[in-house]
Amino acid sequence: MSKLYQESGVSLEKGYKSVERIKKHVDRTKNKGMMSMIGSFGGAFDLSAYGFKNPVLVSGTDGVGTKLKLAFEMDKHDTIGIDVVAMCVNDVLAQGAIPLFFLDYLAVGQNNPAQIEQIVKGVSDGCVQADMALVGGETAEMPGFYKVGEYDIAGFCVGAQEKELLVNSENTQSGQVVIGVPSSGFHSNGFSLVRKVISDNNIDLSEKFEDTTVGEKLLTPTRIYAKEILSILDKVKVAGIAHITGGGFYENLPRCLKSGLGMSIRKDSYEVPSIFKYIQEKGQIDEDEMYQVFNMGVGLAIVVNEEDAQKVMDLIEDSFILGEVTDKEGIEII
Repeated sequence: MSKLYQESGVSLEKGYKSVERIKKHVDRTKNKGMMSMIGSFGGAFDLSAYGFKNPVLVSGTDGVGTKLKLAFEMDKHDTIGIDVVAMCVNDVLAQGAIPLFFLDYLAVGQNNPAQIEQIVKGVSDGCVQADMALVGGETAEMPGFYKVGEYDIAGFCVGAQEKELLVNSENTQSGQVVIGVPSSGFHSNGFSLVRKVISDNNIDLSEKFEDTTVGEKLLTPTRIYAKEILSILDKVKVAGIAHITGGGFYENLPRCLKSGLGMSIRKDSYEVPSIFKYIQEKGQIDEDEMYQVFNMGVGLAIVVNEEDAQKVMDLIEDSFILGEVTDKEGIEII
């Protein structure tokens, strides 16, 4: 082992131990296209195993943002990996693509094999939920750049779909129904505001909240919508899908509509989860701003023809009619 490199703050030995600890988690993500496992210089994937005739690749990349700060404060790292997978794969699913493989990038202040294993376990859990192979990644030890115990994580995923089956917003039209699918909480967006509310009000993350604590509730991992989306694509004509992330309703819902259209959203169509109300009350945040920043309990919006709405709700059990497409541009929340 390099003595001088270790004195500079980088432990090659701990790096090797981390790789050994995460192998079993990576193995769980193997799917029919995965060709090479962890340790190679590049991750290989056999697209032909899926039998595509006219495939289009759809990719997505994202991170977890300042939600990580809560994970550091609570020393809880086993769900953050799910978040990074979800933020990438839900964007790919919104185009109607089948998730294929994932790579992650983890930068740490100091190599802690046990902590890294927990993070990668979460990544693997997310990949399993999406039936997506974890074909590779990078762990960078960067002493002096990140504090000891802190890290950043980002991911990249690739999906594919037959060209004619991709979800295309040009198929949206006035009168179509908007189906909502619940989120699991704040997901991984808006945490700079959430953390400001916590700081300004001296909220203890261990404070009891319903059947858990405030901190545990806020760290609830982002819901992955692979099973839901893939269950309906071959059964109904989906005109548009919006993954509601940063920017809330106002920024994300228009992204699944063609130019000139809008949506009328009914607030009384579902119950906003209590954690959103808690943060709103503690921070004295205007309701309209809440819808501008957060998903407000709706992680996904699916646009379909009126005659297909019930079929979608039968296939996605917790879904509901959120609103409708209108010929008036913009988002109206009533």
